[in-house]
Amino acid sequence: MWLSCSSVGRKFVMALTGACLVLFVTFHCVMNAVAICWPAAYNSICEFLGANWYALIASVGLAFLFIVHIIYALMLTVQNRKARGNVRYSIEKRPKNVEWSSKNMLVLGIVVLAFLVVHLIQFWAKMQLQEIRGVEGSVPPAAGTLFIQEAFSQVYTPIVYIIGFIALWFHMNHGFWSMFQSCGWDNEVWIARLKKIGCWWTTIVIALFVAQAIVFTVKAHDKDYLKDPVLREQYKDMMPAMVEKDFGPDAAQLGMQIRMSPYEQVSGGIRQMAGGISQQVEMMQQATEEQKNNPAFQEQFEEMSKKSEALGRVVALLDYLESADNAPEAVEIQNVNQPK
Repeated sequence: MWLSCSSVGRKFVMALTGACLVLFVTFHCVMNAVAICWPAAYNSICEFLGANWYALIASVGLAFLFIVHIIYALMLTVQNRKARGNVRYSIEKRPKNVEWSSKNMLVLGIVVLAFLVVHLIQFWAKMQLQEIRGVEGSVPPAAGTLFIQEAFSQVYTPIVYIIGFIALWFHMNHGFWSMFQSCGWDNEVWIARLKKIGCWWTTIVIALFVAQAIVFTVKAHDKDYLKDPVLREQYKDMMPAMVEKDFGPDAAQLGMQIRMSPYEQVSGGIRQMAGGISQQVEMMQQATEEQKNNPAFQEQFEEMSKKSEALGRVVALLDYLESADNAPEAVEIQNVNQPK
């Protein structure tokens, strides 16, 4: 097949997948801008892009594009090295018209890939992947601003991100115009124009990414995503989903009470309820063997234990949010995960 066997076909696939990835990076930049201008709307977008069928299809498609792009990049690199033979070992002057990024696209791609892995671990693995796996934690997957808080509270995060953005700038800047060249737009007039367009596009996107990383870092260290009253109300509205599976018929009533009450009232009420149920569980654990062997008792104990665990996750979230009210040092949330 010419798409995989010929040099022209491989370059065409690289160009096509590269164009799609450039558009995705641009979309991601716009989405990050929403997190700065309107954090609550960013969380709504995260909820929309959760483990829904359309988001999963998009995620699989994006992963496919990345994998194909990487595979074809390796194929072209091997092909070019075989074609050069021993020439690459000879000492010769590099032509002036060959860009540095053109000679180092593979290395730049590896740096970008390493940065992508860190980004996926900090966000996707804790959000959409947790929903796919059916794991419940102390941070709702839709609370994207809390994952920003967690990630950018770390000292290494802005450093890793800025290094990744610099590598991405070089990679995209060269890739932008070269993908058009691979598709036949290789005359001198258009290549010069596309190089300028690519440079402007890439510079604007990467400059925004760097600015966003700086803003996220400052806000995370100021704990804005924990203290903001609007965000706290939004986190509060996510709490019913954290307990509905384990509260059975009582979930609807509890959820309505949580949504209808202000954050401060919910915080005190949840803590009081969690404490009461926890005490009941402890008392049931001290029951006699005869009582424990009773099927009705076992069913009640299991029900109360599930409620206690569910409320424990909510209390852990409340503790995390309210740690910003008094303690100046950085606080990491203690996730309590369990399969759904």
